[in-house]
Amino acid sequence: MGGTAAFGGEPDSARGYLLDNARAKAGERFVWLADLFDGVTRGHFDRLGVKAGWRCWEVGAGGPGIPEALAAAVGPTGHVLATDIDPSWLGAGDGYEVRRHDVAADPPPEPGTFDLVHARLVLVHVPDRARALATMAAALRPGGLLLVEDADTALQPLACLDDSGPAQRRANRLRDAVRELLARRGADLRYGRTLPRALREAGLVDVAAAGSFPVGGPACDRLEAATIRHVRGELLAAGLTDDAEIDAHLAAVEAGELDLTLAPLISVWGRRPTE
Repeated sequence: MGGTAAFGGEPDSARGYLLDNARAKAGERFVWLADLFDGVTRGHFDRLGVKAGWRCWEVGAGGPGIPEALAAAVGPTGHVLATDIDPSWLGAGDGYEVRRHDVAADPPPEPGTFDLVHARLVLVHVPDRARALATMAAALRPGGLLLVEDADTALQPLACLDDSGPAQRRANRLRDAVRELLARRGADLRYGRTLPRALREAGLVDVAAAGSFPVGGPACDRLEAATIRHVRGELLAAGLTDDAEIDAHLAAVEAGELDLTLAPLISVWGRRPTE
């Protein structure tokens, strides 16, 4: 989702979203992100009262998990629109509509009509985040709800909280390298903490927030391995690591030697005023 300009001296491959949907590893990442966070997101849907008949827009959907959950919640009398800049991982005919859409550049679809607009792990990668938020807010009906969930990798930058040995320190070095690549592509590594203010500045009211922080387990391991394989070429091209370090890290992950964790996911919601 999203894109950004190249940085001076870097090749054309340095342009665009680092974790793009076009590569085979994207599908594996979607599986493990869903395992880690879909339950969190569905809990927020329940808390916000998503129900039969609602119109929902899933922004930067990536994979099918959340659109399918929304479609089940709103039933045949509701409507779910799932959009992405690359919707190739979304299955048509699964109870939701699929469209290609860039929330950072395109106007809102069907403005003023949605009961819920949701985006997860999208805006951190979008250079013009204020414009994207304004687009999502404009899609809400009066009284409609916006739920945005994004990471704050600067709040907790480590791959291994227990930095106890060479393998753990290597994991943390590689996490730093991935964060460096993300920053070069325009990602805001401190974005999660700014979301409450950003939603208020977008005109929303009754803003509230919560955080989720996975610590260890097979899903964290599998997501780490898929992510490193996904960006291996960029890490090497940027001179941030070498093949030997990557191979040793992937072997340690596969052997279950590391207690890997993720950055906190900050979930923030607010309501478009009815007046």
